[in-house]
Amino acid sequence: MTLFAGCGSGGLTFGDAGEGRLDVAWGRQGSSPGRLAKPRAITIDGQDRLYIVDFTPRISVFTGDGKYLHGWQPPEFANGRPTGLWIDGDGNLLVSDTHYYRVLTYTPQGELLPERTIGGVQGTRPGEFNWVTHCIQDAQGNFYISEFGDLHRIQKFSPDRKFIFQWGTKGTEPGNFDCPRKMAIDADGLLWMADACNHRVQVFDVSGASARLVTLWGEEGTAPGQLRYPYDLLLDGQGHVYVCEFGNHRVQKFTREGRLLGWFGTSGRGAGELDQPWGITRDSRGRMYVLDSYNHRVQRFWL
Repeated sequence: MTLFAGCGSGGLTFGDAGEGRLDVAWGRQGSSPGRLAKPRAITIDGQDRLYIVDFTPRISVFTGDGKYLHGWQPPEFANGRPTGLWIDGDGNLLVSDTHYYRVLTYTPQGELLPERTIGGVQGTRPGEFNWVTHCIQDAQGNFYISEFGDLHRIQKFSPDRKFIFQWGTKGTEPGNFDCPRKMAIDADGLLWMADACNHRVQVFDVSGASARLVTLWGEEGTAPGQLRYPYDLLLDGQGHVYVCEFGNHRVQKFTREGRLLGWFGTSGRGAGELDQPWGITRDSRGRMYVLDSYNHRVQRFWL
């Protein structure tokens, strides 16, 4: 395990939001247990255990300090690797098994629960999928599953995994998607979406019989406040939105309305630098973990 600790600010800037501070970085490239190879998704459970899926593909479980606990592989992966992880209301792990058109459910110990699988059939009809990118649950237990391919859409399912409705199609107009990726649900029940190839964030009210667009913000670019391939987003519950940009090698902090508060990260391999990050998550102490994908590591920051 490669470790960087006590690195000060690491050149991080959060403007009027205060200074972000690099706390620790860990990870070493490889395919053996405990190593990482282009990690593609990250999530955290109620015990602050990190779940990471990489290109091998293996789902690995770590402590926040990078201690490897255990891991497993999905049942099939010749066609491609999973790209989304989420902890459901029962504490199990939802795995977006992208190239097998489905969402798998595992216990924290890695036991597959086949009766909880959603999907598995490629297609465009309700309940069918193409390339699944993420699956999350709301407070009522409903599932939301994003996908791209023949259709760029989100499908909503009931707690017993029955199709309710869908929305979205490929395009650039409000409410359209181009490779929708990570989602989050806020305290008001609004669904937030990282609309990756449209370089923006969209927010929907999903409480009714269909989804209603509430707001959207973001434009393509490299300047502070602009976005380039946002792959993940995180809501801190205090009115802030963190956006992880694959294309700009950074994490930016915004208000809910899209006003920039600060950022950290720049392209590189040094401590505090990033190379095409895929994901972010946050622990119970308020520390952010950034999946520094092409550096094959995780970096943790105090915010």
